Amino acid sequence: MLIRIDPASGDAIFDQLAAAVRTEIGRGALRPGDRLPAARELAASLDVNIHTVLHAYQELRDEGLIDLRRGRGAIVTEQATASGELAGAIRALVADARRLGVSPSTLTALITQEFTS
Repeated sequence: MLIRIDPASGDAIFDQLAAAVRTEIGRGALRPGDRLPAARELAASLDVNIHTVLHAYQELRDEGLIDLRRGRGAIVTEQATASGELAGAIRALVADARRLGVSPSTLTALITQEFTS
């Protein structure tokens, strides 16, 4: 798994880390049971504070995508599979919307309408 961060980005580094893991799950590169790099190891390789990595991991845990266990590290959960499938469906939906010339705001309104009906 390759994680890149952009220190010049307006996004917080922990958000970039969490987004990178979400992307890998969505692509199917990370599957349930896979271990993420140890927080200390990832922090050292990216030259960031360990608390930044832990913050990203805690966010992913709160979303149900990883399980954090002392001594075992961060492990991708079964729930991540559903998230990955949903990400694929969203990519397909966005591609269809672009092909049909549907604007992002119209697509958002259509999705919101489906949730509320």
